[in-house]
Amino acid sequence: MSAKGKGEQEESTNLPADRFLDREISWLSFNERVLELAEDPTIPLLERTRFLAIFSSNLDEFFMVRVAGLKRRLATGIAVKAASGHHPRAVLGGIWDQTRALVHRQSRCLHDHIVVDLASEGIEIPRWADLTIDEADATTELFRTEIFPVLTPLAVDPAHPFPYISGLSLNLAVVVRNPQSGTELFARVKVPPLLPRFLQVSPNRFVPLEDVIAEHLQDLFPGMEILQHHSFRVTRNEDVEVEEDDAENLLDALERELNRRRFGPPVRLEVENTMDPYVLDLLMRELEVTKDEVFSVQGPLDLSGLQAIAALPREDLKFPTFLPKTHPMLAEVETSSPPDVIAAMRHRDILLHHPYDSFATSVQRFLEQAAADPQVLAIKQTLYRTSGDSPIVDALVDAAEAGKQVLAVVEIKARFDEEANITWARTLEQAGVHVVYGLVGLKTHCKLSMVVRRDSDGLRRYTHIGTGNYHPKTARNYEDFGLLTADPAVGEDVADLFNQLSGYARATDYERLLVAPHSVRTGLIKRIHREIDNHKKGLASGIRIKINAIVDEACIDALYLASQAGVQVEIFVRGICAVRPGIPGLSENIKVRSILGRFLEHSRAFVFINGGDPEVWIGSADLMHRNLDRRVEALVRIDNPAHVLEVSEIFDVAFADTTTAWHLQGDGQWIRRIGEVDLQEKLIATHTRRQQL
Repeated sequence: MSAKGKGEQEESTNLPADRFLDREISWLSFNERVLELAEDPTIPLLERTRFLAIFSSNLDEFFMVRVAGLKRRLATGIAVKAASGHHPRAVLGGIWDQTRALVHRQSRCLHDHIVVDLASEGIEIPRWADLTIDEADATTELFRTEIFPVLTPLAVDPAHPFPYISGLSLNLAVVVRNPQSGTELFARVKVPPLLPRFLQVSPNRFVPLEDVIAEHLQDLFPGMEILQHHSFRVTRNEDVEVEEDDAENLLDALERELNRRRFGPPVRLEVENTMDPYVLDLLMRELEVTKDEVFSVQGPLDLSGLQAIAALPREDLKFPTFLPKTHPMLAEVETSSPPDVIAAMRHRDILLHHPYDSFATSVQRFLEQAAADPQVLAIKQTLYRTSGDSPIVDALVDAAEAGKQVLAVVEIKARFDEEANITWARTLEQAGVHVVYGLVGLKTHCKLSMVVRRDSDGLRRYTHIGTGNYHPKTARNYEDFGLLTADPAVGEDVADLFNQLSGYARATDYERLLVAPHSVRTGLIKRIHREIDNHKKGLASGIRIKINAIVDEACIDALYLASQAGVQVEIFVRGICAVRPGIPGLSENIKVRSILGRFLEHSRAFVFINGGDPEVWIGSADLMHRNLDRRVEALVRIDNPAHVLEVSEIFDVAFADTTTAWHLQGDGQWIRRIGEVDLQEKLIATHTRRQQL
């Protein structure tokens, strides 16, 4: 189905060619905002340390997927200009330049601020030379008993070809000399990934693991002279590609592809800035990386390992402890027994806002009670990402073992969670759950749960539709919406969608859902144009969007047309944003804000003022091509006026001048403006107060 009608296409062609920001550079700007949190002295110290680690792991994934994709397109000759007008080669050059500046800024933040501030709080990250004699002796003993047995030095000479360097592994490049012949030789030692990244050498003192190995290289190369050693790390293309049409069994095909993932081509080489030019040249030559792909920084490398430091039990250096609260509609004050979630849903819709509203006492309890309820006949569930010890999976297993019909639509292609998903998909199958893997060519990203129960007045469907994954652990740190409802229209819509996912049904019309790839883009654009019409008629108009990323050109063009017509547009985005706000004649009525903090802003919400009768949708879809064209996504319309007001008030706070947020400029620059209000802290206070009423 065409995303645009003929009239809309003609209007879009009149828009300026340079109206889109580049998505890759916009992503780097997002990670820069994460880095700014690490640099912010008003944030608790261990939280800043955690943000520094998140910056590193984010960058790893960006190179493994996005940079690898750009390089692949260039190598295959299918590179075409992006919507921003930039050729992939120019984009790649911009990525390298901007990334280089960011990683040097990260290094300065670590060494000039984080390490110094941690030391002032009694937490130290010394290098080997800074250890006391007692610490060095104890660590040497630890090396010999726990580390040395798992190390494998790999020589490079005519009889030993250059070893394969696995993606994201930390390594030591070692140059040794044979004292008898004087010959210099190269060897590689892999730092074991299963050992702690930082070894505790005494209370609150942690030394990098590679320092310990480097100090004891003589044990690995006895009789040789150790001339030099340097840390390095390789990032490879680790995006998984599976041709579903050719795969008789998607599970087996994906397992084979995951095994091949380890051998993707290198896309980045990180080295310590003390590395000898001869060693660097050897690595570049053997790994076939260019000078642009080399990132030389002050060690230690791989700062994602700082997560272990951030997890230290120093609550005085962290955000104040927050415990999610049971939603008031699910809180029983008269009894100690858990409230009946299904009974509560029978009386009213319940809008959940995680992590402020507890996932465990709402969504998780809903499924656990359904599994144990003898009146429940069937449970249908989508699973995109969940934890290995998930109570959600346990509930589905319990339900199947109790004889209920249980369907799990599992997306085993959820990036970087594929292996875990394969494992628990097989666990579900063994318990008798009907496991299906969605539709060929489409990832199943929608967040749906449906329970069919025999009530006293007949069968009734109880559903949950959310914006986040059924993952109890991330639900404590991810901000998401969810709707618990027994509304028959929603139940019928969700039942039809499950039938489409598991069988041959091809329903595309729904009463309270918008479903990608058929109707999310077209449905949203239709409503954007309705706001334009309302504004022209003098009726109340406005568009508010909360999203993780917005790059879809058709949707952005519709928003530009709305702005040109005078409609006020507010976009609350966490990550990538290709919209250029504030451009006279194009987007002067568009405001873009980004808020990052202790919780990851993950929900998707769409508010249309609709002539004074606001229409609100929540769901799983970001405004990206992959979500709108290559995934099954679902948005549900919120009908309860109190819920409409609750979602709208979040936008009110986010866009208030008194709220701390990043403001996007028309040239792609983000400016952080510190206000009196922190959105997330305000919501914590609001939900705590609501619980006490």
